[in-house]
Amino acid sequence: MTRKNADIEHWDVENEEFWEKEGKKVANRNLWISIPSLLMGFAVWLMWGMITTQMRNLGFPFTVDQLFTLTAIAGLAGATLRIPASFMIRIAGGRNTIFLTTALLMIPALGTGIALMNPDTPFWVFQALALLSGIGGGNFANSMSNISSFFPKKQQGYALGMNAGLGNFGVTTMQILIPLVMTVGIFGALGGDPMELQKASGTLIGRIEAGTDTWIQNAGFIWLVFLIPLAFAGWFGMNNIRAITPNPGSPVQAFGKILGLYGVGFLASIIGVVALGWLNMWIALPLTIVLTLFLLRLIPGDIKPNIQKQFAIFSNKHTWAMTVLYIATFGSFIGFSAALPLSISVIFGNMMEVGADGNLMRVANPNAPSALTWAWMGPFVGALIRPVGGWISDKVGGAIVTQAISVVMVLASAAVGYVMMLAYNATDPNQYFWMFLMLFIVLFAASGIGNGSTFRSIGFIFDLQQKGPVLGWTSAVAAYGAFIAPRVMGEQIKAGTPEMAMYGFAVFYALCLVVNWWFYLRKNAYVKNP
Repeated sequence: MTRKNADIEHWDVENEEFWEKEGKKVANRNLWISIPSLLMGFAVWLMWGMITTQMRNLGFPFTVDQLFTLTAIAGLAGATLRIPASFMIRIAGGRNTIFLTTALLMIPALGTGIALMNPDTPFWVFQALALLSGIGGGNFANSMSNISSFFPKKQQGYALGMNAGLGNFGVTTMQILIPLVMTVGIFGALGGDPMELQKASGTLIGRIEAGTDTWIQNAGFIWLVFLIPLAFAGWFGMNNIRAITPNPGSPVQAFGKILGLYGVGFLASIIGVVALGWLNMWIALPLTIVLTLFLLRLIPGDIKPNIQKQFAIFSNKHTWAMTVLYIATFGSFIGFSAALPLSISVIFGNMMEVGADGNLMRVANPNAPSALTWAWMGPFVGALIRPVGGWISDKVGGAIVTQAISVVMVLASAAVGYVMMLAYNATDPNQYFWMFLMLFIVLFAASGIGNGSTFRSIGFIFDLQQKGPVLGWTSAVAAYGAFIAPRVMGEQIKAGTPEMAMYGFAVFYALCLVVNWWFYLRKNAYVKNP
């Protein structure tokens, strides 16, 4: 290769001599550009959980239900875009794809910053920006597909674990960084004027009282500081592998393919959002998935053979079993990450008070804990513990670990639901906050360990031809957790019964216990403890 970012014609990483002499250096360079790019994807995708919490503190003229909807729209788009994103590397090339999809994140980052400068910005603008931020969720599929091509089989666990595990830290990075940057006018005159908090807020380092100046627009602008250099790094430091992408075309042609695939995903996402206004969520979501696959089949050219290969996995019963189990693990991690900040703000930001007529009414809690101070802890623990789940599963078997964490998640979700009910109806909800937070951290830890165990099981159950497509499919469907959790929790909080959302999740985790036992742990299991 004459330059670092040249297309690679010969790539044989299973050859030990080639790997040590050439492959390792190139693979690691691509990995260490990919990791922060994916981290930014997670941050931009899930930033609405923190942004909506601060919008509420600043008195933006939207209902709690509308604010939860913004978080849910981002979740829906990110999950839907993962489906077309799983085909991008093979038809457009890794370098082309990672560069463009990272650069595209600048649109929702910049747009969100501009929109937040004015509290009178119409709600549909925020809906559109939440939809665009779904690009960050979609990028997981193309990033994992790309990195898997650079490493030999013996290092697949290391490469994918580093890419996915450190990429997941984008959630924690966002939840810590956004509250901090909102406290200072770091962009000067370019960043616009501050607004005054109507309710107390907070950061990692403490409480911020009402009346304090806040630059909420920095929650969008800050990502440009990282995305601009990362886009350059991707373009000048990454590679297309011609053995994986024999015909990416010119960069402009490759970009056209990528935009076309994401265009299909956005169209299906928009139709899905509209359908949610007419249909039950549990009908609208499967229709969105089916519509996405149908539209992809209509695209002419290189993608058709890949779609047909993808469809072959649907005749395998283990695809469906592992999809259910992966929803319980990764779906819970990403869903609770999206929903927790606003849930803290709504449940503990108000309290019951006895009125003059003797009736109870909800009023503002002057000493409420700030979601912006505490919400990062759960996702941090979930991401940090993820490799532990894989390590334990290698020792004792993935299905046993999945069964154990499912039991924990049934109990913890039922318990947190009960605590939410007590807090929501209390005259002093603060007394329940630490129990609420600790139970959620347990849920995050269990889901993180389960991420590792289900990845191990998929690698054990499926052959080399089906492993990749199954990982792409299950990660796409599980990512709908980022839509489902905010939507369900928002609806139940609006109804005054927040505990019902968590009880519903407990029932689902109990179902996962049965599925996991039937397929992988009973005496005549199809695959014994994979």
